[in-house]
Amino acid sequence: MNLIKSLTSNITVLAGKIQGRMERQRIVSLQPNRPAVGNVLISYILKPFLLKPGEPIPTSHTHYWECLQMAKTFLEMGYCVDVIRFDNDVFLPRKDYAFFIETRWNLQRSAPYLSKDCIKIFHADTAHLLFHNAAEANRILALQQRRGVTLMPRRFEAPNKAIEHADCAIVLGNEFTLSTYRYTQKPLYRVPISSQVTYPCPEEKDFEACRKHFLWFGSGGLVHKGLDLLLDAFAQMPDYHLTICGPINKEEDFVKEFYKELYQTPNIHTVGWVDLDSQNFINILNSCIGIVYPSCSEGGGGCVINCMHAGLIPLVSYEASVDVSDDYGVIFKECSIEEIKSSIQMISSLPAQKLKQMARNSWEFARANHTRERFAQVYKNTIDTIQKSHSHKANLAVPEPALLAKG
Repeated sequence: MNLIKSLTSNITVLAGKIQGRMERQRIVSLQPNRPAVGNVLISYILKPFLLKPGEPIPTSHTHYWECLQMAKTFLEMGYCVDVIRFDNDVFLPRKDYAFFIETRWNLQRSAPYLSKDCIKIFHADTAHLLFHNAAEANRILALQQRRGVTLMPRRFEAPNKAIEHADCAIVLGNEFTLSTYRYTQKPLYRVPISSQVTYPCPEEKDFEACRKHFLWFGSGGLVHKGLDLLLDAFAQMPDYHLTICGPINKEEDFVKEFYKELYQTPNIHTVGWVDLDSQNFINILNSCIGIVYPSCSEGGGGCVINCMHAGLIPLVSYEASVDVSDDYGVIFKECSIEEIKSSIQMISSLPAQKLKQMARNSWEFARANHTRERFAQVYKNTIDTIQKSHSHKANLAVPEPALLAKG
């Protein structure tokens, strides 16, 4: 009986691996509504192109809608568009591609098979992975020295040379993210990250009631995104409240080390993962004054941008890759526990009317710069600029990053 169960389990695992392998090798091909002018390859994600009719685009990450919009941009220009997964490790070009859009590995392998006229664009949705990995390692080392425990890295990725094989790069983050790619001396074009959900301006918010309530909202890589620092900080500030929204239970070693802070500290409220458009998350947003996000490396700070759309005041690291000015937020200089504590106390002590104005400024900045409409417009304009410059790409001057409207 045990042998049969073991064989069944092994067959199931093997079938899953075969299915996964087939999914990684899949190609989605899209046709424009007029005679095609050429072909484009997007190496990114497939999930949004495989949705059933009427099935909503996932809101768990901005890249689902953004990848769809990237394809739509080229379809509207008259191109046929092929889309593959970034981890497709067997793809080789069999068409003459006018554009090759890459996020990780396929350009590096495909470059020798592309025509000299192909415009090769690296779509940077993270900081450079050498910086990204080193930053997380430093955070894990700092935690080890602080608490005497070694946690596993969660966001490590093998570095690639996509930008070194590309003609230029489109970068979703701000000056921080751009700076990690400048070593190539290639043209870098900033396209502001979108937001999955927007919310009304918080005009009716009770700023007196929520002045000591803060939110950490993020995805996997809890040390990478600074949650350990916040738990240590808020555990020392019993009068200030932290609500935590994210996939906490997926990182068992983190939960084991911080169980007391996560689940046995009265002013720390661990919710777990929530849907962005759920009433539960809206209630949390309305009960908090700010989002605290001392991440060590980001490609656009989407979690922070999402909360700014609800009028939360951002208290963030420089590496969170979000434009923040003094009239609506705080950028930590060193992300120490003491600095985080003092910044939280400073914001909480401001007059209610000042907090209300900062919240509105945060909301206005997000609405002006980080919407799907803004992404679509800037992405289209950027592709037009790159296409016009392509015949002179050997002499391309590095453009200034697109200026974002001030909130």
